[in-house]
Amino acid sequence: MTELELKYGCNPNQKPSRIFMRGGGDLPVTVLNGRPGYINFLDALNAWQLARELREATGLPAAASFKHVSPAGAAVGLPLSETDRKIYFVESGRGLSPIACAYIRARGADRLCSYGDWAALSDVCDADTAQYLKAEVSDGIIAPGYTPEALEILRAKKKGNYNVVQMDPDYVPDPVEYKDVFGVTFQQGRNGYKIDEGLLGNIVTKSRDLPQAAKIDMVTALITLKYTQSNSVCYVKDGQAIGVGAGQQSRIHCTRLAGGKADNWYLRQHPKVLSLPFLDGIRRPDRDNAIDCYLSEEESRWLLAEWQNTFKTRPEPLTAEEKRDWIAGLRGVTCGSDAFFPFGDNVERARRSGVEYIVQPGGSIRDDHVIETADKYGMTMCFTGMRLFHH
Repeated sequence: MTELELKYGCNPNQKPSRIFMRGGGDLPVTVLNGRPGYINFLDALNAWQLARELREATGLPAAASFKHVSPAGAAVGLPLSETDRKIYFVESGRGLSPIACAYIRARGADRLCSYGDWAALSDVCDADTAQYLKAEVSDGIIAPGYTPEALEILRAKKKGNYNVVQMDPDYVPDPVEYKDVFGVTFQQGRNGYKIDEGLLGNIVTKSRDLPQAAKIDMVTALITLKYTQSNSVCYVKDGQAIGVGAGQQSRIHCTRLAGGKADNWYLRQHPKVLSLPFLDGIRRPDRDNAIDCYLSEEESRWLLAEWQNTFKTRPEPLTAEEKRDWIAGLRGVTCGSDAFFPFGDNVERARRSGVEYIVQPGGSIRDDHVIETADKYGMTMCFTGMRLFHH
């Protein structure tokens, strides 16, 4: 297929709309089901690059959950713990493939933001992954292939309208890319910078402790940031992005946003949250919204007053002190930034969410102060010398 006509562009008034190859030739994508739109393809192609590069860098199956051209989450395919299974709605004892674990963990980073996501897989989509996606609210999926059983499951989703796209895994894009803004064409070399553990050699802090798990987390953070709208900061634990702060004009706001999401991810594991007495048959999105309200300072009072529509019995509140104590137990988190930290306040905020490892380009005139702040808390920080702005 040389081109694909789309329903409309970013908004319904933006017509005509299509995707095609500027230099001619066939598109590297094949639509197997549904009718993906303009934003769908932006999400799909960015998400595919993230998942593929994460696979290449770690050797592990990888997945991403994308919304509005930024990842809500990304992860490698490590096994799920029993707590993971509870907070991601996976039945105990059920066997899962590595690629299914990768997507479940990617979506679990921020289940509220992953509502209506675009899923991307580095490996062939199998029945385990398709079966999980079947129960989630999602706009579409891109993968290098699908097993017959997985394709049958996905084609039945959304009354037969679920978007299923197959990506040519051998496709290599042109090294020069173009973008039109207000009738003006921009040209630049594609960001083909390879991210791997070789970038992590410049440790600038007194602490030089950098275990293999932290290296994987640093690579995961950097590759996630490479496809996140700038400014951006990413928190990672155990090969899973647990907080992504995207598109903020101030870096400290990125750090706070990502840190707040990481806190929320960890608070979902609190015993009071795990034991919330939900009504039978309540939908996953309704559960996610209720948990978000329960954890929110502003919304929890309303939810606890209106509990009859959500819970069997009125749940016990989770106090601010209990939240602080629980978050204080979060450890071993990695924080990555797409550009240098200009002030030590970013390090201070990251520490509050269990960050012990930091990876960033370096290059600020206040690098000495940022390093000093990291040293104060015994953190290990690497400078990569590589900026990762994405617009």
